[in-house]
Amino acid sequence: MNTRERHFLAAVLTVIVFMVGADLLTDSTQGVQWWHLGAEGAIALAALIGLFFVMRSSFALRHSLEVEKQTSSQLKAEAEKWRSQSRKYLDGLSQAIDAQLTAWRLTHSEKEIAFLLLKGFSSKEIADLRKTNEKTVRTQATSIYSKAGLNGRSGLSAFFLEDLFLPSQAQLD
Repeated sequence: MNTRERHFLAAVLTVIVFMVGADLLTDSTQGVQWWHLGAEGAIALAALIGLFFVMRSSFALRHSLEVEKQTSSQLKAEAEKWRSQSRKYLDGLSQAIDAQLTAWRLTHSEKEIAFLLLKGFSSKEIADLRKTNEKTVRTQATSIYSKAGLNGRSGLSAFFLEDLFLPSQAQLD
């Protein structure tokens, strides 16, 4: 249920509560039978309970959205801080990767594809980004692996990333 629907439902339930409440007041002064007052009271109570649940879920949703916005802002700020702190290292790594791709004698297109593969893009995503056929991307990727003497995407990633990670305690022993 979207916000507009919640507001509409809350308004309808509020109107029902007030109208039935006014009818109850009028009926009680006119000596209407108790079962009639009880039935109308039950309707008012049901509308009031419905209003309570609609309002509670709206407030919970609003609170949840605020928490998500704060979390998102914090994560964006953290990512930006990490990027700015590591910019010189990333630039150096990017240049080193480019130098290795050049040493493998990759074409300009193959270099672009290699960088996109390293970033984790699928063949389809690369084809969409480069406005080319997916089969062409797969063919160029195969050429990259062949020229580099690697066994595929994981080999390409491992070639550049393996030494970036700290060794585990088991590797140190």
